[in-house]
Amino acid sequence: MPISAAGSKSLDWVPACAGTLSRGRENGFTLVELMVVVTIIGLASAVAMLVMPDPRGRVLDEATRFALRTRAAHDSAIVEARPVSVWISGGGYGFDQRLSGGWTPIAEKPMRVERWNEGTRASIGDSSGRMRVTFDPTGLVDRPAEIRLDRGGVAATVHIDADGSVRADAG
Repeated sequence: MPISAAGSKSLDWVPACAGTLSRGRENGFTLVELMVVVTIIGLASAVAMLVMPDPRGRVLDEATRFALRTRAAHDSAIVEARPVSVWISGGGYGFDQRLSGGWTPIAEKPMRVERWNEGTRASIGDSSGRMRVTFDPTGLVDRPAEIRLDRGGVAATVHIDADGSVRADAG
């Protein structure tokens, strides 16, 4: 240690913890800071829940999927030169082909029996509860149809026109 001219020791050296020994404020978070963080997390969670898609999918997506499968049945009737039908009920839909004078279910993946998603209600406009629309080998239908799908106050409509065209619309 250096010695001053008068012979006393110099106090140039100061311990690193000298400034932290005061007891004025303890380390930690205040209640207000914690409340702000909890509020921000709550708001972020609410936004995330609102933008997350419905696990059942949108009703328009379900209608579009049904319309595309019905269009595949139309194409199948033309390519295979045999009648193909789609049946629709309140619980789901499926596809049949005409073989040996009778209707036989189609088991291949795009045209096998499908159930409507949970909560979806189909309005087919037929009092029997089941409707069959048949595509002939030229692609024309025996009767046009309109199928309305409702779920949670949202609706979509699938139109099967006399010329065999199929489309899905919102509402």
